[in-house]
Amino acid sequence: MRMTIRDPYIAAHGRPAQFVDFFTHDPMKPMPRPFGISEIQDDLVSFIFAVVGKGTGEFAELKAGDVIDVMGPLGHPFNTKEPANYVLVAGGLGVPPLIHAAQHIAGDENSESTAVFGYRKNHFADEYVDRYADRTYSIDESEGNVVTLLDRIEDELKDGDLPPVILSCGPLPMMKAVASWAAKRDIPCQLSLEQRMGCGYGTCVLCTTDTVNGRLKVCADGPVFTREQLGWE
Repeated sequence: MRMTIRDPYIAAHGRPAQFVDFFTHDPMKPMPRPFGISEIQDDLVSFIFAVVGKGTGEFAELKAGDVIDVMGPLGHPFNTKEPANYVLVAGGLGVPPLIHAAQHIAGDENSESTAVFGYRKNHFADEYVDRYADRTYSIDESEGNVVTLLDRIEDELKDGDLPPVILSCGPLPMMKAVASWAAKRDIPCQLSLEQRMGCGYGTCVLCTTDTVNGRLKVCADGPVFTREQLGWE
């Protein structure tokens, strides 16, 4: 499901891997739903999400002109300041934030991006990331996974003009496998964690995760952490 809202503030300040809290109109469900930004055009901000319950079901039924309460952007973004070939490795609903990363990097003449996306079946995001990424590789479960693709393009990454830096988002087992792949090759790796959240800004302490510095809040301290911070080697 793809949804677009008009919000000049979020459009001006949203960065890759940051998210926006959406509030339902149900007073019995005060906790917001966090959605990662997938694309920004002028003052329009787009999100891609799956309908998994009543909250996301309500958002899926919104029509043009409807008004909804949102808060954001929230969280710390990917660091893309250094010139690099940013390898955008994502799976499942971790894909949308990496589309935004590709869009952001496309505006930097000193960097480039390589999208590496894994799907169960439908390659739903290729058409969006192709607008921005310099190269796109995708795979579904019938062929392998994102590590399969990383193995295939390893020489290409080594021989490129820019050093590779991995940005990843997706299911936890996938990201741990990606972090391990990167560690063995001494490639910097930033990971945007997908975690069940409550408030989205650090008050409820629902979304903590283990790091080398103790338990940190994914919403306020992340969602982006380096593999060294997480101790994933």
